[in-house]
Amino acid sequence: MEPKDYLVKKIEGEYAILADMESGEELFIAMALLPIGVDVGTRLHYEMLEYRIV
Repeated sequence: MEPKDYLVKKIEGEYAILADMESGEELFIAMALLPIGVDVGTRLHYEMLEYRIV
């Protein structure tokens, strides 16, 4: 998978809804897979099976 940038749109319990910054496509992902400190409005970069805060 190629590198992508996401914006955290919403957090619902143990899951977050991310929006692809280019296409707007939404992704539903477990909070356990995201870095500590993620909140609504956080920008994330995904590369090599890892998310990091931008």
